[in-house]
Amino acid sequence: MKDIVVVDYGMGNLKSVLKAVEAVGGNVRISGRAEDILRADALILPGVGAFRDAVHNLKKDGLWEATQDFIKKGKPFLGICLGLQLLMEESEEFGHHTGFGYFYGKVVRFPERVGKIPHMGWNSVYFQHEHPVLKDLPDGTFFYFVHSYYCASANKEDVLAFTEYTINFPSAMARDNVVAFQFHPEKSQKAGLKILENFITWGPC
Repeated sequence: MKDIVVVDYGMGNLKSVLKAVEAVGGNVRISGRAEDILRADALILPGVGAFRDAVHNLKKDGLWEATQDFIKKGKPFLGICLGLQLLMEESEEFGHHTGFGYFYGKVVRFPERVGKIPHMGWNSVYFQHEHPVLKDLPDGTFFYFVHSYYCASANKEDVLAFTEYTINFPSAMARDNVVAFQFHPEKSQKAGLKILENFITWGPC
């Protein structure tokens, strides 16, 4: 069984992610140790909060390089909410900050014309490509969102799904061994659990 590690860098609802993965049969643990990240069979990078603070915490604890090295190994990687945004090249949240640069584009704030910010609650997700992590989920499935910033100027080939909130924004992105969601699977009831179930059975491990 895969050894799945949820990255603990002091931000995010770690226990909710842990319990959700356990609920679908995953062998999962929370760790803030670089050596555990590098030895894992699959990695989950969750996150709630500011991009700037997340980068600071990951680098302070030596987890930034470990996460980059893990992705390069080609093992399954899942980003959730802020965990997706950190994969972008840069963010304009509280200044200019550099991300992992795995996906092209930057993280920007929703324009005021969209209405209520943050975008919070249930919304439809429309799939653009097939992917093993989306197996048995119908197009337009509702998932739970909480965010004020979104990924913009993304490479269209990397956009796995989009969601409409006055504007269309990427709500899922994927390339090679990496898949990431703007929504929260761990808060999205049966559909979210199906995402996590598909993730733990995906990949070469």
